[in-house]
Amino acid sequence: MKQMTQQNMINAFGGESMANMRYRHFAIQAQKENYPNVARLFEAVSHAEFIHAGDHYREIKHLNEGVVANSMGAFGPGDTAKNLGLAVDGETFEIEEMYPAYMEIAKLQEEKSAYRSFEWSYKTEKKHKELFEKAKKAVDNATDVQLDDVQVCKVCGYTLEGEAPDTCPVCNAQKKEFEKY
Repeated sequence: MKQMTQQNMINAFGGESMANMRYRHFAIQAQKENYPNVARLFEAVSHAEFIHAGDHYREIKHLNEGVVANSMGAFGPGDTAKNLGLAVDGETFEIEEMYPAYMEIAKLQEEKSAYRSFEWSYKTEKKHKELFEKAKKAVDNATDVQLDDVQVCKVCGYTLEGEAPDTCPVCNAQKKEFEKY
């Protein structure tokens, strides 16, 4: 793997790993504040970020040395309203800056497998942002978000509200590959 794509993959792994842990902690805070649907959303998206991190991690399995991951991570957790704001900001960064740049470099360097890994995450982060914005609006009005089932594709991490599709719109996995939250 070419160096720029490799470093971007390392950074993406670091960012998705931190998002996984951050959202797990945000879920605990939402539960404490009596926002069970927000907690469920954070748990579902945390799992999706775990899947993204794993996909990126498998792309860098050739590495044998320690490396440094430079990734944007929101710090300073607070109440659920603040945590949802941090989540929206993080997803926005990935959608508007990180993944488009990483995909462009992977494409330029003809790293097809890395491009696919970045693209799957990119497409999913758009849904995460949408769901977090919906939750933030509810919490800003001092109510829990009204959510149907949240579905996460176990192959690519694609996340949606409602019924799982027959095939994943991102990776084409079968309906049975979705996990319901």
